Amino acid sequence: MKVFFQIFVSIICTLRLGWCQELLTEAESFDNPGGWVVDPQFVQQMGSPYLMAHGMGEPVADASTTVRFPEKGTYHIWVRTMNWAPGTWQAPGRFRLKIDDRSFEKQLGQRSGWGWEYVGAKEIQHNTVVLSLVDLTGFNGRCDAIYFSVEKEAPPASPQKVADWRMQLAQEPNAPEELQTYDLVVTGGGIAGCAAAIAAAEQGLKVALIHDRPVLGGNASSEIRVHTLGIYGHFERILKKLDTEHYPNGSAEAKLDQKKRDDNVKSYENIDLYLNWRAYDAVAENDSIRYVDARHTRTGKRKRFSAPYFVDSTGDGWIGFWAGADFSYGRESVNTYDEDWEEWGELWSPEEADNAVMGSSVLWGSKETETEQRFPEVPWALPVAKTYEEVNGEWQWEFSRNDLNQIDDAEAIRDHMLRAIYGSFANAKKDPKNATRKLEWVSYLVGKRESRRLVGDHVFTFNDAKKGTKFPDAVVQETREVDVHYQTVLENEQNPDFISEALFYKTPRYYIPYRSLYSKNIKNLFMAGRNFSTSHVGLGGPRVMRTTGQMGAAVGLAAVLCKKYDVNPRDIYTGYLEEYLDLIESQKYLKIPESKK
Repeated sequence: MKVFFQIFVSIICTLRLGWCQELLTEAESFDNPGGWVVDPQFVQQMGSPYLMAHGMGEPVADASTTVRFPEKGTYHIWVRTMNWAPGTWQAPGRFRLKIDDRSFEKQLGQRSGWGWEYVGAKEIQHNTVVLSLVDLTGFNGRCDAIYFSVEKEAPPASPQKVADWRMQLAQEPNAPEELQTYDLVVTGGGIAGCAAAIAAAEQGLKVALIHDRPVLGGNASSEIRVHTLGIYGHFERILKKLDTEHYPNGSAEAKLDQKKRDDNVKSYENIDLYLNWRAYDAVAENDSIRYVDARHTRTGKRKRFSAPYFVDSTGDGWIGFWAGADFSYGRESVNTYDEDWEEWGELWSPEEADNAVMGSSVLWGSKETETEQRFPEVPWALPVAKTYEEVNGEWQWEFSRNDLNQIDDAEAIRDHMLRAIYGSFANAKKDPKNATRKLEWVSYLVGKRESRRLVGDHVFTFNDAKKGTKFPDAVVQETREVDVHYQTVLENEQNPDFISEALFYKTPRYYIPYRSLYSKNIKNLFMAGRNFSTSHVGLGGPRVMRTTGQMGAAVGLAAVLCKKYDVNPRDIYTGYLEEYLDLIESQKYLKIPESKK
């Protein structure tokens, strides 16, 4: 979806009823976000990044910005927001709009589902005013945009109509006006994307690395805090620049590895790093991608990235999806690849294909203090948490359900996990032993395990791992067992639906072929990360981040040979495999002078 983000739009437009003044202010572009955070995770679903008051039960500092009105006068005001936990209780994410020194009485964030809430009318006596968002709860109130109009006519409601309306207001050109050209464009700055960028840059390619967060690492980042697992294969030198120590998932120690990772990637002159840029389109002609379009998550600025080769490390397979690449989602029938494990039956691989996948986690933790700590009542969270009580959340805090898509319903999945966390902690606080315990950290980003899987010339399966098949084009290796998750509520309906369990199948050392790392039908597209070419069960082992980092480094080197010989990824397998494998083997001994970074 091509959506419009901009600090503000101020226009005078001619309508059927005459001249009217309108002003649209995008919340994510506020001058001062205060304690609110910019959340761009769900742009493709709801249309825009937004500001969220992620205070873990304590109201956050006001967000504010200065806007200029086209004309003085009386304006009607709407705010695009939502009640993320509707019910018979007060909405958890309530906030107010403030203009200069006046705070409107109406509490916002009470509409079920994304839409426009009418605030009221306000006489604007000065061309320049200050808008503020005043958080009332600390429980994830969210604001997408504020709209002013002299006519009392609400903006469009549906996401697509809102997107078209925004573009019409802005009179924005269809294409970004700024074009950047590279040898390789990597989208997604997780461990796989970073490794791809480094491997290619060290061999002389000019690389763009596009990532929609302010820090690198994806699930390993200090924002999500999952430790890296797996072996290094041929790429220990590169992956040690990016991976983490084996601290507990959710540990604040992730910040130490974050600095190491960011500094190492930024040290390469051949890598242009685009932090806080989110890709929103990829266009292919004649089965080859011509460009990827991206937009800054706060300012709304757009860029077009052109290259002969692209790497999709988005996790969700967005670049391939937009370009028309073949992909799969969900669990195959047990008969598709003969992936049964009789002991676990349907929990491992079903008789009939379905849309079940491993779920997303939201990690969290609390700490002991020296004084008594209060925590608010959260009646809106208890329908999810029920009587479950806990003071920390590790990897088992995971949510997946067959009727929910890990991409299309990601916001609902994240919000379900927030209700589980706040409710379980509130329950635990009723125990006197937790009187001095304080909620310390809750991620607001979903740590995904599985969604789209792009299809390559080879689909890696459970049997490839179980047999330890040594492919002629093996470029990634792993010893970690195949690890598939399921929700414990499937075993006993009395279990909470947000807790998972893992099934581990011990395997010999196994190998992933290069043919699983480029698209079957898009000629110049590589993929690295959990969206590589694999079956559902096949993903269970190599989805961990040192393994996906190997994938990234492998495709980065493949892109080097593609550029050298002016060929496509498939041609490396058919015509240059020996040279490619030698290049990979050389990584064990390669030393990069500082001047080459």
